[in-house]
Amino acid sequence: MPAPLTVAALYRFARFADPAALRAPLLTLAEAHGIKGTLILAREGINGTIAGSADGIAAALAHIQTLPGCADLDVKYSAANEMPFGRLKVRLKREIVTMGQPDIDPLASVGTYVAPHDWNALISDPETIVIDTRNDYEVAVGTFAGAINPETRSFREFPAWFRAERERLLGKGKQPRVAMFCTGGIRCEKSTAFLKAEGVEEVFHLKGGILRYLEEVPPEQSLWQGECFVFDERVALGHGLAEGEHRLCKRCGRAVAAGEDCPACN
Repeated sequence: MPAPLTVAALYRFARFADPAALRAPLLTLAEAHGIKGTLILAREGINGTIAGSADGIAAALAHIQTLPGCADLDVKYSAANEMPFGRLKVRLKREIVTMGQPDIDPLASVGTYVAPHDWNALISDPETIVIDTRNDYEVAVGTFAGAINPETRSFREFPAWFRAERERLLGKGKQPRVAMFCTGGIRCEKSTAFLKAEGVEEVFHLKGGILRYLEEVPPEQSLWQGECFVFDERVALGHGLAEGEHRLCKRCGRAVAAGEDCPACN
């Protein structure tokens, strides 16, 4: 039986003066190693998920770590028995994760990182508000017990949602702590930076995101409910980053639990 493929979810906020100049060498190297998936380059850094052989992924990550400010690249590894991507894309964009707030800079100010093994204590504290920063269709697959779902369709909607709900969430007296999480950590880098810019003082986020939590926290200690949606053909992952039981509805593309009908189409 062939060895399972290595899947690497990665990101790094950095200062790229000319991201377009970085694209061709990265694309050429990834193609040479048979890697598939998506990488996004912008002036603020790099983001993406790629899959390939262990040696190929190692070569791609070694190259990325030579880019300006990327020596400490954040990477989450998992495995796939079959290639979870149809092709390779290396794209140039304005943001590596689109929030639409050009003045927000996670390199300048960001929330406090919380390690996976310390996360349960933080979100179990009644003085902590827990916010899931992902999209509504992701939250439907799984989330942390008691987390608030902003019911957004895209991350770009998050700032408007928070501004509209701020008073209800935080009240007018002493502000509660705010803890936020996302799949791999990148959206929380921006969302915590955004809240700090909005004047919220105690802001925390799950280091490494849900993926690292599911990798490191044993199921018997976990406060996670359901599976974690991922943007590839595996659809969702469970504890230990094992492939989950969700599938994609062929009509609308929504994740559906095994044996269930699609709630959107029915």
